[in-house]
Amino acid sequence: MQMNFSAMPSKQQNLLNPKKLLLSKWTAVKPSHKRKHFLVSKVILPELPDAAIEFIELEAVFDKSTQVIPWRDLKETEIWLQGWV
Repeated sequence: MQMNFSAMPSKQQNLLNPKKLLLSKWTAVKPSHKRKHFLVSKVILPELPDAAIEFIELEAVFDKSTQVIPWRDLKETEIWLQGWV
């Protein structure tokens, strides 16, 4: 009997809930300007309360610089790794 595991989530799928991202830690796979480790410093709430969360603010630990990105970009394992590696 062959088992089908395609319906089971894997670590590569990096399942995330935007409401639980605040203060989560991330590592850039390809750091630039010595910015490797990041914290989600803000979850940007949409103007309409029923709308979905789209963006987060990432803060670099190295120099406190910030950038706003779509939170779904964190699912890209060739760009981001969860935690500080």
